[in-house]
Amino acid sequence: NRAERHFTKILSELSTVNSRMDASNILAFDDPELGKYPVAYVSEPGFWNPTEEEAAGARAYLQKGGFIIFDDFARNDIFNHESQLRRVLPEARMLPIGLEHPIWDSFYRIESLDYYHPLMGLKSIFFGIFENNDPTKRLMAVINYNNDIGEYWEFSDTGFFPIDLSNEAYKIGVNYIVYALTR
Repeated sequence: NRAERHFTKILSELSTVNSRMDASNILAFDDPELGKYPVAYVSEPGFWNPTEEEAAGARAYLQKGGFIIFDDFARNDIFNHESQLRRVLPEARMLPIGLEHPIWDSFYRIESLDYYHPLMGLKSIFFGIFENNDPTKRLMAVINYNNDIGEYWEFSDTGFFPIDLSNEAYKIGVNYIVYALTR
């Protein structure tokens, strides 16, 4: 897809991350191949409804050190998303990620979390799932609520969105990957 191709090109040009730009891997959480990849990206998690096997696979992936980016959902979709996360990690809670967290300084220094959904104009909130619900421990998943950084990536070459907003979305994505690969 366009968002993935654009993002992996940016990531490979800006960092030493060896990104594959000629193909995609779309895997279910219960696919054993997922364990070969340290980062998973889930789009539209407000509609996510994993099977029991997929929920168990997502749990195992996170517990073994995997990192999940949940992106592209808004409004009441958060209720389903949170419900499904509790099936994956029953004790986990979505905790806000403030600017003091190292994810915002893992490659770029993100100075503000004043972001809005690209199409709905809703104020974005960034949540995390932390090991043992402790923000001082490993961040296992990041949740872009009321946001869609993938939308900015997808249309970054069309002029549909202002360049500065697309650039900020790329910075967030690069930070997510660098953080996940270095923690």
